[in-house]
Amino acid sequence: MKPLPKPPSIWPGADGKPVSCSEKLKMLAENHAEAATVLRDVFEDAVLMGVDEAEMRQILNNLITGLPSPKRGA
Repeated sequence: MKPLPKPPSIWPGADGKPVSCSEKLKMLAENHAEAATVLRDVFEDAVLMGVDEAEMRQILNNLITGLPSPKRGA
């Protein structure tokens, strides 16, 4: 099985500067690994159940781009 993608080496902050807090970086890396694992499982299940691979990628992409912002008023 192909390894999951690694998290980015730099997480850009909202202010344009990289996130540098070690605890935040640790949590971001853990969240990245968890999300990658769940998305891989969802993708593999769908494809193995007969869903078109390209369509499933689009469905997952739409899910991610459709996430609402957690910021107030956004």
